[in-house]
Amino acid sequence: MSASFAPPLAPSRLCDSSASALLPPSLNSQPSALNFPLSHAPHNILRISDVTVRHGRVTALDRVSVNILCGSLTALLGPNGAGKSTLLRAILGWHPLDTGEIRIGDHHTHHQLPRLAYLPQRHLIDWDFPITVRAVVEQGRYPALGLFSRFSKSDHAAVDRALDELDIAALAGRQISQLSGGQQQRVFLARALAQGADIFLLDEPFAGLDLHATEELAHILRGWQAQGRTVVAVVHELALAREHFVNAVLLNTRHIASGSVADVLNPHNIDTAYRGGHCAHIDDPLKLIRTATFPK
Repeated sequence: MSASFAPPLAPSRLCDSSASALLPPSLNSQPSALNFPLSHAPHNILRISDVTVRHGRVTALDRVSVNILCGSLTALLGPNGAGKSTLLRAILGWHPLDTGEIRIGDHHTHHQLPRLAYLPQRHLIDWDFPITVRAVVEQGRYPALGLFSRFSKSDHAAVDRALDELDIAALAGRQISQLSGGQQQRVFLARALAQGADIFLLDEPFAGLDLHATEELAHILRGWQAQGRTVVAVVHELALAREHFVNAVLLNTRHIASGSVADVLNPHNIDTAYRGGHCAHIDDPLKLIRTATFPK
C-alpha cells in the first residue's frame, strides 16, 4: 500500500502575508514586538515548545521555544555547538525530545512528514557517487511510492517541474560530481521540491559556495518565500543573514532571540550568544595595555 503524499500547497493556503512571519513564543519571557497574543496568529505553522534534546550527558538544546509562521525566510544562527543542526533534526523527528513538543499547526510533525524536506550539509554527501542529476531529484518521490511501486506519469511530471524550476533540466543526465557547488545545491533543492514539501529545512546551504552561487541561492530562497513556502536555514555568517534573510532565530543551546533579523542581531544578543554575555570591549584582556599612558 502506497504512502500518502501531499502535493505542494498553493501559496494562498500556505500563509497570510498580513501576519508577522515569526513571533516570540508564549512560553518566552520576552514580550512580543507585535503586542498581541500568540492565539491571534492562526497561521502559525511551526510550533517549537519547550524543546530539550540531550546527547548522553550533553544538552544540545535546552528548553527552546519559538514559533515560525508559514511563508517565512528564517536564518537559524548561533555559534558552533549551539544546537542549530540538532533543532532541524528534531523537527524531522530524528532526535527524541527529552522535554517539549514540535507541531506543524495542531499536528505533531510525524504526521506531517511529507510536508518537510531536508537539505543536508554538503560535506555529508558523497559527491563521487555515480548518480545522475535526474536520479537524485527522483529520490524526492520515493516516500510517495509503495515498496514495489513504479514511477507514474505524475511522479515523472513532478521531477520535470522541479528540474525546470531550478533551471537544471539541461543537466539532468550529468553525474553530480561534474557540477559546480552552486549547481549541486540546486540539485538537492530540486529533490526537495519533487517531494512535494512546502517546509524546507536547510543545513548550512551556503557553506562552500562562491559569491555568485551564494547570490543565486539567496535569490531562489527569496522566490520560495514569495510563493508562500517556508524556509529555515542554518547560517553561520551574520552578514549573509542580514543581507538575504527576513527573520532570524538565535540559539546558544537555549533560545536567545527571535524576530526580524534587525531586531535579533543587535549587539546585546550577539554578545549573549557568541561571547556568553561578555562584551569584547568591556572584558578585553589587552585593554589596560592599549589605553595605558607612559611617561615621556
